[in-house]
Amino acid sequence: MLSKWFKFSPPQVLVLGFALIILAGALLLMLPISSATGESLPFVDAFFTATSATCVTGLVVVDTGTYFSTFGQVVIMLLIQIGGLGFMTMATLFALVFKRRISLKERLLLQEAMNQNTMEGIVRLIKKVLMYSLVIESCAALLFAIRWSFDMPFGRALYFGVFHSVSMFNNAGFDLFGEYRSLTQYVSDPLVNFVAIFLIVSGGLGFIVLSDLIEFRKRRKLSLHSKVVLSMTAALIVIGALVIFVFEFTNPKSLGSLGWSGKFWGSLFQSVTPRTAGANTLDIGGLRQATQFFIIILMFIGASPSSTGGGIKTTTFTILVGAVISMIRGRTDLVLFRYRFAQERIFKAVTITMLALFLVVAVAMVLSTTEDASFLSILFETTSAFGTVGLSMGLTGKLTVLGKIIISFTMFAGRLGPLTLAYALGPKKGKELYRHPEGKMIIG
Repeated sequence: MLSKWFKFSPPQVLVLGFALIILAGALLLMLPISSATGESLPFVDAFFTATSATCVTGLVVVDTGTYFSTFGQVVIMLLIQIGGLGFMTMATLFALVFKRRISLKERLLLQEAMNQNTMEGIVRLIKKVLMYSLVIESCAALLFAIRWSFDMPFGRALYFGVFHSVSMFNNAGFDLFGEYRSLTQYVSDPLVNFVAIFLIVSGGLGFIVLSDLIEFRKRRKLSLHSKVVLSMTAALIVIGALVIFVFEFTNPKSLGSLGWSGKFWGSLFQSVTPRTAGANTLDIGGLRQATQFFIIILMFIGASPSSTGGGIKTTTFTILVGAVISMIRGRTDLVLFRYRFAQERIFKAVTITMLALFLVVAVAMVLSTTEDASFLSILFETTSAFGTVGLSMGLTGKLTVLGKIIISFTMFAGRLGPLTLAYALGPKKGKELYRHPEGKMIIG
């Protein structure tokens, strides 16, 4: 396994592992066999596509459904699966199949990859991740296939079902319908919407929460982490759907031309998909600016820890909101569900948010000088790349070579997480040998 090949820290191994997978994927997508016409895809476009797939984003510079051959599409699907579950998870799968022992170094890597606080039960968690993913994706693929068999031959419908099930569960946003349409033709279809939303939410909740929910009947309780994730996820989905419904109700380019069923499913789906999914049933470029900016906020928050999604994560956002409320109420402790959070957690949440904000602002400023587009579309594209979402207002296909490279790096940083990337690239952490005297400063 990779841990025996490299003598680096866990964050550095994760960075190198993802980089190698992206490079291998780019080389495969450059092969003539990967394109429907037999032409070789330029390296920059192949690298961008491989990065988008491995980082489960969904931003595309060429149309996945028409440009790539079946071989190329399967390569993209495998990159999505590896990137969504994590290459260490897939490496562990092979180790378990061949009955190899998982070493301490490899357990540390898994702990870092799954964003866990302890190594205890990490291999058991990986087994659950693999089992849950297989069951959920298989059931969803079958449901998709049954629905789409009414629109196409069953063999093609089954292939579409498998591809879109993997794409949706891993919050990737790639689709095969061509012409960059995503799921817009199914905006009012209850089955397609329900299955897609279930996949997106399941992949975005995180495997710890899925495990808690599945074992709830036996244990009769949820962990604090699961309570926070579920409550914030539900709040964001409901609030998001209401905001989009109100803002777009009379917009003829989105909900205005739809019946009540279309308005309901359109609002709900567009509220769920910014949680790093990338698929869409409404034309994102046709939404009102207020809605587009609101979606930027949802994309920045993203999914939950130990999931297939990106963003600063729902738990980070919850701690920030809770800290603000506690400060307004004059309390020194942050308490959620009768549990007090350590100051270290608040500092980590602030650090992650500030690093993410700095990255998004810096990239948006640079792209404003390299790309010929409105600032809102640039900010939207940047946040979508950082949150590994995949939604776009139409800028992706118009990016310059430098713009593609910058967005590729942003997707890479968003998938790994700004803090993991900082740990990997920064100096090694050392112990504090002393503490400075406390200082006082006026704030606010």
